[in-house]
Amino acid sequence: MREKLRQRMRRARYIFYQETLFDYQEHLWTFLGSFVGIGLLGWLNSAFLPPYDNLFLIASFGASSVLIYGHINSPLAQPRNLIGGHVVSALVGVTVQQLLPAPLWLTAALAVSLAIVLMQITRTLHPPGGATALMAVVGSEKLKALGYLYVLSPVLSGVLILFVVAMVFNNATAHRSYPANKHWFKIWRRRYPR
Repeated sequence: MREKLRQRMRRARYIFYQETLFDYQEHLWTFLGSFVGIGLLGWLNSAFLPPYDNLFLIASFGASSVLIYGHINSPLAQPRNLIGGHVVSALVGVTVQQLLPAPLWLTAALAVSLAIVLMQITRTLHPPGGATALMAVVGSEKLKALGYLYVLSPVLSGVLILFVVAMVFNNATAHRSYPANKHWFKIWRRRYPR
């Protein structure tokens, strides 16, 4: 009994040790990728929009950055999930906002819940997508006025910018590779033939 307990404690210490190792190179590339990705969106926002409009800087892009720059091998960070999850969620959020503009508690809950289910159905689950759907419902009047243009810009254009930056920075060294499966599109085509 005591020997089993000691073995478990050793294993737990080893796992804890492995989880707390500090990889300077990994953290540097994570920082550079997320800084350039979000910085580029912020620059586009400030260069082309008035100072009080933050259309390109939606909160869900910050959460996506955590996945696509910091946890690049996660299934939730892969291109299909990143792009598809945001687009599906934006479509759901705008549709709910236009069909049922009030009360806010109902539209917010409906937009997020439907977005999650549709992401599951389409196999594009990306947790920040829930925030994208929510933003379409609770965002500013200027954002709501965009209607379905919200799906194209800021959502699709912003996600594509983050994706391109992720491709550059996550493949800049030999020990990082994004997407995790280089043949993700071929796999998707085999699963869903026309």
